Amino acid sequence: MSANAAAWLVGECTSFTFCWRIERRDGVAIGLTAHDRDLVIDGIVHRAAPGIVPSAIRRSDGLDADSMEVTGALTHGAIGETDLLAGRWDGARVALFAVDWSDVSRRVPLGDGVIGGIETRDGDFSAELRGSAALLDAPVAEVTSPECRASLGDARCRVPMAARRTLARVTAIDGATLTLDVEEPVPNGWGSGVLRWFGGANSGLEDAIDASAGATVTLREPPRLVAEAGTLVELIEGCDKRLETCAGRFANAINFQGEPFLPGIDLLTRYPGL
Repeated sequence: MSANAAAWLVGECTSFTFCWRIERRDGVAIGLTAHDRDLVIDGIVHRAAPGIVPSAIRRSDGLDADSMEVTGALTHGAIGETDLLAGRWDGARVALFAVDWSDVSRRVPLGDGVIGGIETRDGDFSAELRGSAALLDAPVAEVTSPECRASLGDARCRVPMAARRTLARVTAIDGATLTLDVEEPVPNGWGSGVLRWFGGANSGLEDAIDASAGATVTLREPPRLVAEAGTLVELIEGCDKRLETCAGRFANAINFQGEPFLPGIDLLTRYPGL
């Protein structure tokens, strides 16, 4: 912490407040402050959000993962319970800092991370923020698997995806089953893929596709919010991660990221002659 920062933080009468800058995965960004009036910082209006405060901020200079928690009331128009439960804020990047509300050029970063677990109760919410050091908790080596560990179209798979995206309109909805105005390119072509909503209450959300047949897709879960016929969606082809599919449908066996011929642990339990 600089001497200038220390001067306005440790005086008998301080003028600091907390601010958050939140960027969702769909590109929406908002600024919030615990101050009693809006603050403009770096061209972004940080709206006054009474009742939202950080708690249990833990920072470390070692390899332990930093963690923070933000709690508050669901009173701000930009953050509502419906959007939280629908997952719009899952994985959003958050920057938390203290700022001198009388001179916003003076600020001290307190931490940044992504939103992890979110809980809501009686009109209040709590969100866990996980710092970048949390990535060190990830496994160092991958576990062998007969199925491919890559995602269709990623840097390891390398299958071009531009021609494997289809825009369609929903013509009928029955629970998790949607009927579209276009048909799949190949049998179960959208199975294990992704459906993105471009309209209606679910706009900006994604749903996993369990299976498809012709012009019908079955989602793994029903739409999180009310969905209506006529809504525009985008369907992204999927892959069942089997070597047969990789070679036969995508001609991409050279990039298969699994071990389909590696004996499983059941080999150790077999008796001679069985």
